Amino acid sequence: MQGGSTHTSSTALICGAAAGSGGLGGFAATVLRALSQAGTPLHVLGPPPADARLAALPGVVWHTPPRTLLAAVQRWTPYRWLTGALQLHHDEHLGKWTAARLEQLRPSRLYAFTQVGLESLEWARRTGVPCVVDNPNGHIAGFRDVYVRETWRQARRPHLGHPTSAAVRRIEREYTLASAIRVSSPWSRDSMVRRGVPAAKVTVLDQLIDVERFRPPATRPAAEGPLRVCFVGSMDVRKGFHYLLRAVRQVGAGRVQLHLVGATGDRVSRRLFEREREGLQLEAAPGDPRPVYQRSELFVLPTLEDGFGLVVGEAMASGLPVVVTDACGAAAWVEPGRTGWVIPAANEQALVATLEEAIRRRSELPRMGELARAAVEARMAADPQARLRTWFESVAP
Repeated sequence: MQGGSTHTSSTALICGAAAGSGGLGGFAATVLRALSQAGTPLHVLGPPPADARLAALPGVVWHTPPRTLLAAVQRWTPYRWLTGALQLHHDEHLGKWTAARLEQLRPSRLYAFTQVGLESLEWARRTGVPCVVDNPNGHIAGFRDVYVRETWRQARRPHLGHPTSAAVRRIEREYTLASAIRVSSPWSRDSMVRRGVPAAKVTVLDQLIDVERFRPPATRPAAEGPLRVCFVGSMDVRKGFHYLLRAVRQVGAGRVQLHLVGATGDRVSRRLFEREREGLQLEAAPGDPRPVYQRSELFVLPTLEDGFGLVVGEAMASGLPVVVTDACGAAAWVEPGRTGWVIPAANEQALVATLEEAIRRRSELPRMGELARAAVEARMAADPQARLRTWFESVAP
């Protein structure tokens, strides 16, 4: 090995999201639990966990990075509008800090999430340490293409958020440096391969769904009045929430009651939401989605790009049939007509037709939800955490 001192028998996990918070945090929590059972120390470099149970896992050592920019700097400089540049600054700051910590820790294996792993992967390449990259979405260039195209289509504005062109170059370099890349769906793998990542380098491993936390209710409200439909996730243009609002308007606001669990994080999405919600019967607020899953009859995620979509698995585990697009990795979990529907992305009319069909088949939706729950249980019986750990150990012995 190059680089000086001997490596310790340990693993370093590099993540930019707080484990247990949101979609990326959910991905990180699954990896954390899997790697913590490997029998060697696990050093986690990134934000502190959102779930106290994760902080107490045996064998895990937490390393929290220093703060980057003061809130006043973010608010009163061009970063206020250039949110993609701000995110890139945070990612680079965490990456440089992490690489310096690795020089001290000298782990023998590395698992890094994209965006924040570049400097650590460069360290691993210099020192001969095997390293895995977790890519939660599709190929980063396609991810950016969706934002650029949809932001212009909906607001006639350039995309100023994440990922910037510089962020794309950063993450593509991470793909190159990684010994292997983990994705969560065949859709994500295909998006990587289409843009030149060697197929042999990419492995699909299922995400974990907590089937105890996400369960069907003992009794669901009667199927009376408007069809109760829910959406869960960040309301930004990539998630396609505006296509759902437009489809509900076409079906008829009095025929669908819509509940959205999430928040708009940028100006374009906020203005788009306020424009498209006019005249609709809906509720929208961030929070715990479980109560909404349990009183809904149908879940819809009209995303334009999603490497998986944890909320789809959560909804299915909660006993809901689901509507997803063909640009969503979790579509591989859906059996059309039996546990839900898969429709073309960015196709408002296909969504209208599916909502109309769901209304016609309303009496069948509970049974479809039962089958959806069973499909998730079957996948979880294969123990995704154990499969992830076994795969990682084979790549990084």
